Amino acid sequence: METRIIDSRNDFAQWAIDRSNAIVTDQGSELATAARKENEAQIAETAQALGQAIVDALMEAFDGLAGDE
Repeated sequence: METRIIDSRNDFAQWAIDRSNAIVTDQGSELATAARKENEAQIAETAQALGQAIVDALMEAFDGLAGDE
């Protein structure tokens, strides 16, 4: 993911929209596919990947804010 300069609330909101869209597109579609196949192991694995992507995005945002101190 490319580095983006966030100078305002609007910039942050746009980053959040773009980031969440990317997460849902990637991990969300994989989770939906696993659910459609009714493969419990794959559902658990892809759900974990979705959760980790969300955590990674939150940490990315926090690290960006912490860097301003």
